[in-house]
Amino acid sequence: MADIEFRLPKLAMSMVEATIEEWHIQEGNVVADGQEIVSISTDKVDNAIPSPAGGTVTKILVPAGETVAVGTLLAVISAA
Repeated sequence: MADIEFRLPKLAMSMVEATIEEWHIQEGNVVADGQEIVSISTDKVDNAIPSPAGGTVTKILVPAGETVAVGTLLAVISAA
């Protein structure tokens, strides 16, 4: 099984950080490729971000309420 790093994507040219509003999954959950797994908020827009791959969420590294920079590792998904 390969581990997939789920990082905060840059959704707009001016985006430099975002706040994790809510995780829609928990560690140990199985997710599908493209399933919305986290909601984020920036200074301009709120967005739900999909999983980059299907698999099992093995680690959530950033809790809800925390503000992080683009590219920050948010979670690890173990692909089957």
